[in-house]
Amino acid sequence: MNHLLEAGLKRMLQEAFEGPPKPVTVSYFTNTKPDSGIFGVLSHLSAADVSKQIYGTTLAAHTDHIRYHMWGTNEWLYEGTFPTMDWNKSWEIHRVSEEEWLYIQAGLQHEYHRLLEKIDHMEWNEDLANEVVGSLAHSAYHLGAMQQMLKCMKDTVNKKCI
Repeated sequence: MNHLLEAGLKRMLQEAFEGPPKPVTVSYFTNTKPDSGIFGVLSHLSAADVSKQIYGTTLAAHTDHIRYHMWGTNEWLYEGTFPTMDWNKSWEIHRVSEEEWLYIQAGLQHEYHRLLEKIDHMEWNEDLANEVVGSLAHSAYHLGAMQQMLKCMKDTVNKKCI
């Protein structure tokens, strides 16, 4: 694959997970603050926060679902086979302890770094390119869903979303 496209993929993944590297006036799809990616959004939340039911799910479930999806992507990229996955199981998290919450976040960090590392050493084909772009799109979608859930959590007057 073209080195510029690989760099672009990594930059978009970094924005989705880390946010822009410094305050900027324009970003690709997140807020302009460095902590506006998935990791920044989650870093200020407690286990109690991420265990709250909003729109029928929790932020803990969203986070672990992203980790699970990225694990599947990484298995394919590293091992050459896509694992059998139980997508319903990835949404079963309702309540987490502080220890479980830290474990989920660490797992997501691990899979994210594995994916960034693999991009630099891939033998690209169309299927693999689609999988990496799909992982980016999937993560960006869940970042938006998480942002909406956080807005709902902060809105103490409107409880329709809970």
